[in-house]
Amino acid sequence: MARAPVLPVLLCLAVLALAGGADARRKMVGVYELKRGDFSVKMTNWGATIMSILVPDSKGNLADVVLGKDTLAEYVTDNSAFGPLNGRVAQRMARSRFVLDGKVYHTYINDGRNSIHGGHRGFSKVIWTVKEYVAGDDSPYITLYYRSFDGEQGMKNILVRDLDVYATYQLTGPYELSIRTNATALNKATPVNFLQHVYLNLGGEGSGDILGHTLQLSASRYTPMDEELLPSSGRVDPVAGTNYDFRTPTPIGARIRKVKGGKVYGYDINYVIDWEGMRKVAVARDGKSGRALELWANQPAIQLYTGNFLNHTQAKGGKLYEQYDGFCLETQAYPDAVNHPEFPSVTVRPGQVYKHDMLYKFSF
Repeated sequence: MARAPVLPVLLCLAVLALAGGADARRKMVGVYELKRGDFSVKMTNWGATIMSILVPDSKGNLADVVLGKDTLAEYVTDNSAFGPLNGRVAQRMARSRFVLDGKVYHTYINDGRNSIHGGHRGFSKVIWTVKEYVAGDDSPYITLYYRSFDGEQGMKNILVRDLDVYATYQLTGPYELSIRTNATALNKATPVNFLQHVYLNLGGEGSGDILGHTLQLSASRYTPMDEELLPSSGRVDPVAGTNYDFRTPTPIGARIRKVKGGKVYGYDINYVIDWEGMRKVAVARDGKSGRALELWANQPAIQLYTGNFLNHTQAKGGKLYEQYDGFCLETQAYPDAVNHPEFPSVTVRPGQVYKHDMLYKFSF
């Protein structure tokens, strides 16, 4: 097995570390490529971000199916969440507060009255350490590490306890990307919920909207959301007879003007995945290119987001992304579970290990 040095493959720059104090003023951010035949994934240790996935279509034409930016500098300054691993508590948290073991904790507000994806500086806005990078192998991989430390966000009484986080990205088979994450609470209980926020367009990024993609979800229930995109009622309702029913392959755009994600038309909704363990949770297909994606995961829920807020958003190659030009399939815990004891708990206690596994299987 050939082991590549832990150095950026294509590009490297120094940026000011956003945390770590005087002993960690500067760290290196790079771009790393995993390649197997004509299938390749590029990512950066800035936010554990997937920058591109190159996949052939039914005629053998390669295209990048991930929305994003051209340069590392653009990812560092971007607030569109193109491709990062979000945490420590991804999705929205009502009023940026919660109660754990009888004590109230407050987090940063960065979404109206609430917090989202870990606050103003979640895992998507930090530099991860490259622990191992193996290229030139049948199953190339990269393992990233981040120590999320107690008091990290600089607020008193905030529950940001010491947490060791590992994320491994590996090409485990032809046109298969495996993502394995785990986190260990070191000293105090903490809520944990990760998700990979990848915008996809199986026709190729920048090729237009995804309304003609068909989607099937292994989900017979969902959590209704209010206008702030919070499951405030705590209900879990059946999808049968609603515009949220994707139990059979259905064009994403078939009913998109009949649903709202907050105050705009489109899907931004959490589904409760049927069954447990590592199982197939979603299948998406683009009829024009012939590309298809099977997503497998071990989490209890999945958020469907249809790029509702893309609006003249600066894109790769000088293009602009518009509404519905990409979609996200975010496997996760229930949103705002920290404030809903009726939802499965997201609390990880000292010595416990949180595990979140995903497998993207592309075909054409």
